[in-house]
Amino acid sequence: MSTQQTARVSIKNNTGGNARILLFHSNSSNGTQSGVWTAAPGATVGSMEVRFLTGWGSYHILDWWAAMVLVMDGPNSGTYVSNGAVEQPWKECQLQSGDAGKSLTFSVSATELDIALDSGACSCTMRRATRSSQITNVFVVMLENHSFDNVFAMSGISGIRAATTANANSYNGTTYQVTSGAPTSMPSDPGHEFPDVTEQLCGEGVKYPRGGPYPTITNAGFAASYATSSTEGPVPPASAIGDIMACFATPSQLPVIYGLATQFAICDQWYASIPGPTWPNRFFVHGASSSGLDVSPSTGQIAKWELPLQGFQYPHGSIYEALSAAGIAYRFYHDSSLEPIGLSMYSDDPTKGSIAGAVPQVSSLSGVTVADMNGLQTFAADLQTLYPYTYTFIEPHYGDVTHNTYAGGSSQHPMDDVYGGEHLLAAVYQAIRNSPYWETSLLIIVYDEHGGFYDSVAPGSAPPPGDNPQYGYNTCGFTFDRYGVRIPAVVVSPLIPAGTVDHELHDHASVPKTLEELFHLEPLTDRDAKANSVLSLLSLPTPRSDCPTSFSAAAAGSAGAVATGQAASDEEPVPPTGNLAGVLQIMRKADAELSSGDPNELAAIQARYAAVKTRGDAHAYVTDVMQKVAVAKRQRQARTDGPT
Repeated sequence: MSTQQTARVSIKNNTGGNARILLFHSNSSNGTQSGVWTAAPGATVGSMEVRFLTGWGSYHILDWWAAMVLVMDGPNSGTYVSNGAVEQPWKECQLQSGDAGKSLTFSVSATELDIALDSGACSCTMRRATRSSQITNVFVVMLENHSFDNVFAMSGISGIRAATTANANSYNGTTYQVTSGAPTSMPSDPGHEFPDVTEQLCGEGVKYPRGGPYPTITNAGFAASYATSSTEGPVPPASAIGDIMACFATPSQLPVIYGLATQFAICDQWYASIPGPTWPNRFFVHGASSSGLDVSPSTGQIAKWELPLQGFQYPHGSIYEALSAAGIAYRFYHDSSLEPIGLSMYSDDPTKGSIAGAVPQVSSLSGVTVADMNGLQTFAADLQTLYPYTYTFIEPHYGDVTHNTYAGGSSQHPMDDVYGGEHLLAAVYQAIRNSPYWETSLLIIVYDEHGGFYDSVAPGSAPPPGDNPQYGYNTCGFTFDRYGVRIPAVVVSPLIPAGTVDHELHDHASVPKTLEELFHLEPLTDRDAKANSVLSLLSLPTPRSDCPTSFSAAAAGSAGAVATGQAASDEEPVPPTGNLAGVLQIMRKADAELSSGDPNELAAIQARYAAVKTRGDAHAYVTDVMQKVAVAKRQRQARTDGPT
């Protein structure tokens, strides 16, 4: 019969500098225990209680140890992570009866973790994860389709550059002024393709001359574009045209992002990377370029990059390729439930969503697959144990992509309500805030583009990426020398003073720029080379102790949600461009990546994809591939060497 035992563990800092030490112990009988301490050079800190079993039946219970150390100064400054067997951060070293009731002293240096058990010492190497002496973990959440003014103009936040109720657009003899109390969802999807944005920024009927220059910007065409554009579906009823000028009463309608903006930093000069739609703007956050893409991709364009075992490529590679080359670990999360598979965890009405909305856009990239994604249901628990992933990118659920309503998600798409996104932000913040990584973490919250909503500030000229892509994705002849419309951006860290308003120029290339500055990486393109990082916001010498532990979202329906438009039917053909077309190509890529690579198997995968003709076919196809992905992820987890 086994006996419950405890021991206490302290740890000595042999890194040669002041260090923040995280030590973890885990086994299958008692879970995970951890300690977090700051130690001067040569100091011994702790202790923490560890729990284990001895006696009959305990021989098969393995004890695992891991450490992460941020060395803040001295000759070995940087972040170090333990290296167990086979490049795995956990080291197995079993506690035995000789350790019961003892006070044990381990030690850690820049090269070794010494697990000094009385019953028999073990050790493992430490690897240098990054050269950053300030931040160990960067998290990015990218939501959907809102302008800065739409989210923050009526927030009452002092010092921001924002619209007032004196700002207006006119269309067809009617003036539409900026108002407070925006509807939480829109009756139709505002146009936000490249030609739509040209009209919104430059005035009714204005077109972009192929090759530029960009026309004069007046911010006068938002109402006209919303009233007439059908690029995303039907035009709105005449009574709803003014909603494109409306701005949220942020403190009551969006209390989570309002709380984060006021408790940390709001950026009022963060622009979309191009004056266009979702896909090229999301590509900029991953590679400081869109490889020439300036519109929502067509099936033909996506087919060029989503050929089996390939994926979207950048001439100079993605930020993930740069991180991999530097030996820096990264991770992806997305909002997707386990059962039923593929619905949102955070939507106030997830049953309105579709499994296609759970497919992350980042998985279109070369070297990234849907099987690399992790569900947010484990995020908080993952952050309570060793988390060696220096960069984490988080995607929401996009709702019902299959039927073009986008309802039932957490992306805050205009045709969905805002509650899912608020709940997602609250959950992500709370997980990081209450983790042992909080004091050395950085969270960046941005939106991919403005979604057609009014903004009062004219975007300025931008440095083109200069990567000279030859992929043939450029449709409108855009020269990438102009930023897109301002979007909401909030930066969170305990090293940021509450109430910070940042007026520095940013676009989505500021994300790779921040990683490059933190971790000493070379720029990917001319855009991120000339971008500003957010590191200047980390101005406090020590982490704040007054940061809220959580934020609460508004109750669904409390702000008067507008009913979304008529859903497309299962019998309708799959559109040749847009989000559903992109999801299907990602699924074809994922199916091929999970295959053996046999030519006959790949041919069958291509035939299965080619048979998808209708929205109903698309739903069945996505469900089938996502179930394969779920099986592959379970098999991958079963092969993990270390505690689970």
